[in-house]
Formats: sequence, C-alpha cells, structure tokens
Amino acid sequence: MWRTGCGLAAAAREAARSHACLWGVRSLLPPAGSLLGSGARADGTAGRKISTAAMPEVNTDKLDEQQVQLLSEMCILIDENDKKIGSDTKKNCHLNENIDKGLLHRAFSVFLFNTEDKLLLQQRSDAKITFPDCFTNTCCSHPLSTPLELEENNALGIRRAAQRRLKAELGIPMEQVTPEELTFLTRIHYKARSDGIWGEHEIDYILFVQKNVTLNPDPNEIKSYCYVTQEELKLLLEKALKNEIKVTPWFKLIAETFLFKWWDNLHNLNRFVDHEKIHRM
Repeated sequence: MWRTGCGLAAAAREAARSHACLWGVRSLLPPAGSLLGSGARADGTAGRKISTAAMPEVNTDKLDEQQVQLLSEMCILIDENDKKIGSDTKKNCHLNENIDKGLLHRAFSVFLFNTEDKLLLQQRSDAKITFPDCFTNTCCSHPLSTPLELEENNALGIRRAAQRRLKAELGIPMEQVTPEELTFLTRIHYKARSDGIWGEHEIDYILFVQKNVTLNPDPNEIKSYCYVTQEELKLLLEKALKNEIKVTPWFKLIAETFLFKWWDNLHNLNRFVDHEKIHRM
C-alpha cells in the first residue's frame, strides 16, 4: 500500500497525511470533494502572431471557461531545430489540423522530487482540453512569447515559465522554486493526439528540481496529486498498460526511456545534461 500523501481539500490535508494513498490498490481516482486549491487564474500574454493561412474554426462552447481563456495565450513557434520562427495562440498550436501541417511549439516538463527522493505526480483535471484525467509528471506547460520567457541563454526563459506554472497549477510559492534551482537536462520532440480535435506537437525541455515545497493546487488544473517512489510509479505505469488508468504520452515516453536512470542519479545529474541533442521520440 502506498504511504504517500494524496491531493485532498486544504482543510483536510493534515489528516490525509495519516492515511494511505490508495492509488494502485483499489482505485486511482480521488474521492468526491478531494480537489485542492481555489480561484481561477489566467496568465497574461503578449507576443507577435505569425502570418498563417486561415486557421480552423472550432466551437469551444462546451469546454471549461477558464481553460478556454488560456487558449488565447501566445506560444512560441519553432522549427524542428528549436529555432524560434514566430508565435501563435495556444488554441492554434493544439489543433490537430494545424499539427498535421507541421505547427510545432516550445514546451517544458518539470520533475520535482522531495528530499526523500519521491517524485511529485499530478492527475490532470477533467477540465483540461488536452489529455484530461491523465496522470503525468509534476508540471507540464509552455513558455509564453514574452521577453522574459523568450530568453534562450541557458534556457532561462523556459525556467522562468516553469516557475510561473508551478505557482499557477500547484500553488508552489515562487520563492520556493526559483529558475536557478531548476536543472535543464535535455529536450525531446514528440507528437500525440488527445482526441479528434486537439493534440500536442512540442519540443519539450526536461527540468529537474529536488526540494520540499508547499502545495495548494488549483482544482481547475489538477484533480489529484501524490508523491511516489520508483516502485509505485512502475505500478502506475503497469496499470496504464492495462488501460486501467491513463497517463500523458510525453510522460510515458520519458518514463520508458530516461526517467529511472535520471532518478537513480538525482545527486549526480550533470553527467546526463545534454543541451545540444533533441531526442526524437
């Protein structure tokens, strides 16, 4: 039985620490009312939209209002060598119709470990437009086409974006995880469909950090969360193979290819740093 803390309502968080996390035992879904966090948050954006052909019109009336607001954020468009070529809305970047034409954007995935070497996972909320209800790594998102997050020297813009999203999704105070504390390991390039309309096509920067942090997740972003050991994650991935739960495609690729050897070397990650190569997955 897993002995790590699950995401529960803030008022019940202390009591929850004395209970076993039942992921992998009976159900991987949290009980009703177990969501954390409060308040809608939308990030400001800025950037230059590139000239494109007519973009497809998609009806978003049935989607979550807060998530639809985020579709207007300006993502960074890149070529296959991760060179910036412009910017476009999060909506346009995640439509399969555009992805099939080659539209590619910059992204990041954060893996946060506590001082017990346990990895913080999240389960994406049902409100998410791409890959709802899926288990994934600590935080996955996109840098915005703003001066602060366009800074490419030592991936500083990416690391600033990660700090911003750790606060927005998980409620981690920004002073608890600074850009300087995030280790940029390498990049992966992958493409995946979420459904018939939405998908992902990203060059994804992999960021590691090991710290104990304060959590207060936004329920519009995160359905549940849990710290896991390597063995507990392997059980979760086995359940995904049996279609008992869902995991995001980028997390599955990273877990199957790199994660466990990186995890074994948390205190000696420099040997795995490779800023030149983009791993095509």
